Amino acid sequence: MRKNYKLQLVFTFFFIITLNAQQKTEPVFKDGEAQIVEAFNTPDQWIRHDLWVETEFDTDGDKKLDRMHVSVTRPYQTETEGLKLPVIYVSSPYFAGVAPDVEGLFWNVKHEIGEQPKPRVQVEVTRTGKRPIISNSHIKKWVPRGYIVVHSSSPGTGLSQGAPTVGGDNESLAPKAVIDWLCGRIDGYTSPTGNEKISAFWSTGKVGMTGTSYNGTIPLAAATTGVEGLEAIIPIAPNTSYYHYYRSNGLVRSPGGYLGEDIDVLYDFIHSGDESKRAYNNKTVRDTEMKNGMDRITGDYNDFWAGRDYLNDMKPMKAALLMSHGFNDWNVMPEHSYRIYKRAKEMGIPAQIYYHQGSHGGPPPMKIMNRWFTKYLHGIENGVEKDPKSWIVRENKPYGEPVPYVDYPNPDATDVILYPNSGGTKIGELSNKKVVDKNTETLIDDYTFSGDSLAKLKSSTHRLLYVTPKFTDDIHISGVPKVTIKLASSKPAANLSVWLVSLPWNEEVSKSLKKRTVQITDNIITRGWADPQNHASLTKSEPLKPGKFYTISFDLQPDDQIIKKGQQIGLMIFSSDNQFTLLPQSGTELTIDLSETSIVIPVVGGKKAFNTAIR
Repeated sequence: MRKNYKLQLVFTFFFIITLNAQQKTEPVFKDGEAQIVEAFNTPDQWIRHDLWVETEFDTDGDKKLDRMHVSVTRPYQTETEGLKLPVIYVSSPYFAGVAPDVEGLFWNVKHEIGEQPKPRVQVEVTRTGKRPIISNSHIKKWVPRGYIVVHSSSPGTGLSQGAPTVGGDNESLAPKAVIDWLCGRIDGYTSPTGNEKISAFWSTGKVGMTGTSYNGTIPLAAATTGVEGLEAIIPIAPNTSYYHYYRSNGLVRSPGGYLGEDIDVLYDFIHSGDESKRAYNNKTVRDTEMKNGMDRITGDYNDFWAGRDYLNDMKPMKAALLMSHGFNDWNVMPEHSYRIYKRAKEMGIPAQIYYHQGSHGGPPPMKIMNRWFTKYLHGIENGVEKDPKSWIVRENKPYGEPVPYVDYPNPDATDVILYPNSGGTKIGELSNKKVVDKNTETLIDDYTFSGDSLAKLKSSTHRLLYVTPKFTDDIHISGVPKVTIKLASSKPAANLSVWLVSLPWNEEVSKSLKKRTVQITDNIITRGWADPQNHASLTKSEPLKPGKFYTISFDLQPDDQIIKKGQQIGLMIFSSDNQFTLLPQSGTELTIDLSETSIVIPVVGGKKAFNTAIR
């Protein structure tokens, strides 16, 4: 009897253990994607707390290692059931607020090229936010699917210590430290200055990062450190080089929509950290390092800019890369994503790229992101690495309906070389037949004319426009067009702007809707800018000798666009672009040698497809 009682107790004990094990909440996967688990989808029961992670640097001059402010949102089962989950980590300089857009914050752009600009207005940020929450972004998307979401403020912002450097090394090492903490390699602390420690006992040590714009730059910055545990990143419209963001082939060139912004402006805009440290940070970062390095006089590429170009730091990187960008993003332009994607492939890193036809921002469809993180964070063999390398949203289609391609650029795209013929002040011809005899045409700079208006004019002395015959079939451009221009300037310095446009220019107005029906993919195909003074070197400009001809070659922005039959491609060359460049006094003359000027356009089907379309 006693023996039977003992056996019953043992049986009951193991039954309870088994039942508890059966009831333990776990992530659920279907078709290679993490599913919403109702037991995780309980926001009112999520555990939310904050902490500080100590870094390996001191950038605010207090002789103490800077600590980053971190917040955590996790399912309660990580506390009650001992559940460990992978982490989606988002870091930003914006979480604690930004500076007001006051008059004079941006640099004055109305001056001659090479002239010292007038000082601008410097502003202060009023910090916002309340502990323990740094941000609510991404939590509703990922926590119910079996992830923990972690946020941190980047150095010198919010309650994170240190100084913002806008692409400096500390902005790579800060997220590295947080990942080291998530993987159990370093300590976290319950306060910014105390010694009470806190561990990430709920983390599997598998971390993914994502974010948009600056928040998309930080995942790449972290990945370039090669930190163990960062398995996958999804940068969305990331700034991958601050030179490419604020300069273009030697030219001082603003990001679209922010004429006169430069790296020191962005520093002021995000500097929401400890008020008592701001004077030191301003002096060492903005008023010394940036002032001495950014160089708004020549626009040359130098060590300052090289240190803020993540392409130069990619050697240690191994995190699987899913890149996202818009082809009509004229803020952080599409070259930023393509250059990193291209290098990642060359390095053998798992990489895919998603491009839509819209402007700034825009993540890949949830299905694509879910499969990416499911594979690399949960370890589910869903075959995502065998999916198409490239996803392109076609013209006028929703972001969620990309077309899969073998790769980007389209492997079937080959170069078509086109040459301008005479008549550019009206509408000259752009053909695949090169001009043999030297033939020059001249334009006169006048920034009061926008690029849009110049493209629409039937004649103008302020631009040269060369147009293909009307297409009888669609033409598919995929890749990076490149222009070569031989020119002479009437002054020692001049802007050079090039637009590739689709004509006739669409300005349709819907009579029923009483509004314009122009799509973002209409009219502008791609564009680019350069400083002719950098014709021989990106790192050393030289004044132009008036009347002397120089040859300059540079890439336009990457694109993948189908130009419909009935349209024409136009190559427009002009000087100052009043949406992007400095705006010197009008009157500079640029003379173009048409016999040594050309544009290379990557066309799917190459010369055969192009020639068929213009018959």
